[in-house]
Order: sequence, then C-alpha cells, then structure tokens
Amino acid sequence: MSEAVTRTATTSPALLASLDPLLREWLPRQRWFAGKGRPVTGFSLVAATELLPVDGRLGLYHLLVRAHQPMTSGDCYQLLIGVREALPPHLAPALIGHMEEGPLAGRTVYEALYDPRPAEVLLEALRTQARIGGLRFERDPGQEIRPGLVPRMVTAEQSNSSVVYGDTFILKLLRRIVPGVNPDLELPLALAREGCPRVPAPTAWLHEDLDEESYVLGVLQPFVQGAADGWELALRELAKGEDFAAEARALGRATAEVHTALARALPSVTLGAAQLQLLVDGMIERLEAAVQAVPSLRPYTPGLYSAFTALAELAAEGRTWTAQRVHGDLHLGQCLRSPAGQWSLIDFEGEPSKPLPERRMPQPPTRDVAGMLRSFDYAALSADPPMPGWAHACRAAYCSGYAEVAGADPRTDPVLLRAYETDKAIYEVVYEARHRPDWLPVPMAAIERYATSDLI
Repeated sequence: MSEAVTRTATTSPALLASLDPLLREWLPRQRWFAGKGRPVTGFSLVAATELLPVDGRLGLYHLLVRAHQPMTSGDCYQLLIGVREALPPHLAPALIGHMEEGPLAGRTVYEALYDPRPAEVLLEALRTQARIGGLRFERDPGQEIRPGLVPRMVTAEQSNSSVVYGDTFILKLLRRIVPGVNPDLELPLALAREGCPRVPAPTAWLHEDLDEESYVLGVLQPFVQGAADGWELALRELAKGEDFAAEARALGRATAEVHTALARALPSVTLGAAQLQLLVDGMIERLEAAVQAVPSLRPYTPGLYSAFTALAELAAEGRTWTAQRVHGDLHLGQCLRSPAGQWSLIDFEGEPSKPLPERRMPQPPTRDVAGMLRSFDYAALSADPPMPGWAHACRAAYCSGYAEVAGADPRTDPVLLRAYETDKAIYEVVYEARHRPDWLPVPMAAIERYATSDLI
C-alpha cells in the first residue's frame, strides 16, 4: 500500500473533467443512484485518492464526487474507478467507458468492485490500518483479518455495494454519503460493547476526514455463512404453504434483544405532548404530500388522518412514551437467519433518503415493530394466491416473541402502533406508485384497513 498517494490538486480536476461525460451516462443507471428522474448537470470533486498507480497494468482511484441536479444541492457519491488498457471479458458488466482525453486518455475505466484485485486492496488496507491521503482504514484490534481472502462482489445490493471475502467477512461500501456519525457503524459498535449477539460486531471500517468533518465510507463485518435472508425465507415458506409463526416469534425476540441492548448502550428520552405533536405533524405532512402524489389515497384521507390525531389526543391528555435509538428501517430483508436458526439484524443506517440527524433521533421502538409487521403483510399479499391469514399469524407471533423479552407487547399500545403502521403504509404507496406500480395494491389494501378501523 505504500505506493498509494493522494492525487495533486492540479491532476484531480483534469481527471474529473475527462470522466464527466462518461459518468453522466453511467451514474444514473446504477441502482444506488438516488437522483433518478432528474438529469445530471455536472460534477464537482470532493476528494480523490490514487490507491494503485495508473502507470501499471491496473490503476485504482477512490473518488468522492458530488453530482449536481436541478432543484438539489447535489448528492455526494463514493466511486471506486478501475483503470485498464482494456477490459477482460469477465469485467464487461463493469464498464464505465473509454477515456478519449485527459490524464487517462486511451484507457478504459470501470466499476472496480467487480475486479478481485481492487477489492483485495481495500481489505489489505483495513487489515493493516492504512492511512492513504485522507482515507483512514480502522480495525478492531480484538478481531483478526487474515490476508489472502478471495473477494466476490454481491450483485443484489441496491442502495449500497457489498463485497464478500472468503465467506469470512462482508464489506459494505456506502454509495451516497454524508458527513457525520453514521448509524450503520455507530449502532453495531454500541451493540458490540453491550455484548449483543444479534448484530455482527464491526471488524473494521473506512472513513475520510475532510474540512474538519468525517465521512463514514464502509464497514467490514463477519459474514454469516449460509444465512437466509428473512424476506426470501418467508417467500419460500409461503410458496410451500408452510407456517412461519415460529420464525416470526424468534424474530420478535431478536428484535427486542436489540432494542433492550440499545436502550442500555445509548441515552433514551421521554416524549411528552410537545414532542409527540412534532412527530404527529411529520406524519400528517407526509400524508398530505402523498395525497398530492397519489390521488387514489384521497378517499381514505379522513380515516388516515384520524390515526395520527388519535395519537396527538393521547399525548394532550398527558400520556408519555419512551424514545430510544432504534434500527429505523426494519423489515424482513434486514434480517438474516443462520443455519443454526439464529436471527441477526443488519443494515442500521435507517432510511437513506432521510437526513442523517433525523436518522439518529431517538424513536419509540414501536416504529421498528411497525416496519416488521408491514413486511409480513407484504410477503403474504405478494403470494399467489394472497394469504392474509399467514400474515395475521406472523404478526401475532412476532409481537408475542417481542413481549417475551421486552416485557411489553406492542399491541397493548394500539394507537401508537396504528399511527406508525399507517405512516409506513403511506410511504409504501408513494414508493410503489413511483417505482413498482404493479405492487401498489399491496399497501393500498393496508391503507383501506387502517383508514376504516382502529384495529391493527
């Protein structure tokens, strides 16, 4: 790693300028690009570091690039750009384009994570706790990283990118990055200090310090070999007509264990009338925006509105709630079951589209519970034929399992649970209308239920 240097100020702008036309075509096609539907009008360079010299057979750049688009301040993206004379056939899907001018003229640039050699460079830097330009590779001294682990890129990622190393570790690289304390590192570290076995403890992490601010760029964690994704597992059981209640109960227990560990590790707060009114105001604002975006919600607006005002009325009467750090975006796809049957929770960054301070705010644990209950509903209604009874059984089992650990069943606070489930369903309606119209009937079925009944 000693040959890596930070690019000079005179070279980096020339590099970005020559990459600009290729990135304008390539970046919007990536699944993790957040600004879909709006043209990219230009780029500005936040940081550039050369990880492998480009005068050899293979070069490697680490870039932080801000993509400018109309009506936004521009999102910052982490890019790993490989440089070769020509791409071998197995790297064809990684192609960004051929450079016609600038410092890389005549060479081919591509998404480097597809290539084992650049992925090895990242792991070695983490293993040796390298300092390369502004990049800082940190490691838990209590965990060993063996050299020579064979990397492979995970192709199913969406908002980020991951590389698995020898079925031993998985490196999650954040794509859209913001400065500050990222909960995807903060919360697993806090849980590790509490000895919570439900979340893989971070082994190493990557960040960059710029202008007195730190950007978390990636986290390396143990890879749960042979683990089943909760969503895929649920769909398989549905397809076979198998009961999932026992797994749902175990998952409820795992969720509660994480919540109780987070409550021990990080401060909790009490939400009174003023704080609850702010929370309710946010839910109402999202409802009003959703009705404008998806007019089919309009007939249900009074009933949906009542789900939120009922919560505000309870708060006005003096009811309080405890808020703490939570997962923030919990659903079946954020859970892994090991071959031994142990459930783990992953991906603690919250909803990536929301500002970082909002993602780090304490919330009632019911928010996570509501997300998981909606996920059971999604799984059941995506089956052919739909199986709402399956979802009902899973929801009940999950809440019962949660109560076994937490000491309180989420269903004993139906007003709060209804408000959070309703808020989540409204979000789902907007998302499906924009991205997957064929799925829109799934959250709309829940909307009708929440708008016409107080029961969850």
